[in-house]
Amino acid sequence: MKKFFVALSVIIVLVIISSCSSSIDTVNLPPEERLAVALKLYENEDYLDAIKEFEAILLQFPASGINDDAIYYLGMSRFNRGEYILGAYEFSRLIKSIPTSEFLTKSQFMLAECYYKLSPNFALDQRYSKKAIQEYQAFIDFFPLDEKVSEAESKISELNKKLAKKEFETGRIYEKMEYTAAALFYYDNVMQIYHDTEFAPLAHYNKINILLSKKRLDDALESSRLFIQNYPNDSRAGDVRKIISNLEKEFSSR
Repeated sequence: MKKFFVALSVIIVLVIISSCSSSIDTVNLPPEERLAVALKLYENEDYLDAIKEFEAILLQFPASGINDDAIYYLGMSRFNRGEYILGAYEFSRLIKSIPTSEFLTKSQFMLAECYYKLSPNFALDQRYSKKAIQEYQAFIDFFPLDEKVSEAESKISELNKKLAKKEFETGRIYEKMEYTAAALFYYDNVMQIYHDTEFAPLAHYNKINILLSKKRLDDALESSRLFIQNYPNDSRAGDVRKIISNLEKEFSSR
């Protein structure tokens, strides 16, 4: 019913706007009509003026039944202007303050989208990547039947790959610096946390070679067998099988 009155107000206000100058004094308009003006500005991609109107609505009508509309489209205006941190704040505010809103599902997805947009190159700080994963997962958990679940899952996979690459490259840097313990630590992180990414077998293979170089043959054999168990069809599996064969021969000849 609320949406019916909002839609009716949109029609009324559009008639007023079309018959007047390009600007309209919205100060004395009732909340539904003022929202209609703000939504028209939003639809016309006049996001800066739309933001001013949405913010004014929230200040002027703090107990209005259209506050969730104003907060959601305020967040969308921020998002469309590339103001992702401010957009995330608005979507989070709606989720926390109006949990019964019809915009709840969209707000949860858009909250994740804001952090996704803030996710930087893999070499940089990945805090926003992690927050995006967290919010996409919350979206999937709370709204498992929504049509955007598959998109959320795809973006989680993409972000996990980025996190895995950062851990893997950090391990490689430490390996080149001959900081063995640190390199193994990061490779183990990739193998355990990001086991379903392409970087897991790479990290595992590098770990095997580190163990061999340090003459930790028992550990190298165990790790090699685990590699074949987990990645039997990997392009490096043939090399690992040779390592296993050589180590087993060495142990049997002792």
